[in-house]
Amino acid sequence: MAKMIKVTLTKSVIGASPKQRKVVEALGLKKMHQSVELIDSPVTWGAVNKVKHLLTVEEL
Repeated sequence: MAKMIKVTLTKSVIGASPKQRKVVEALGLKKMHQSVELIDSPVTWGAVNKVKHLLTVEEL
């Protein structure tokens, strides 16, 4: 089984740029404090690093 990461939206996207909002939505996050489990891959980490100031990431 592939390694997974848990990504939680901890800060609001209200002050974020439109590109950052799209990245958050592409990660599958819509509401504050919502969490999703994603596959640990370079593509996922690239998206997470774009909006890392809005997220909390845990390795599972």
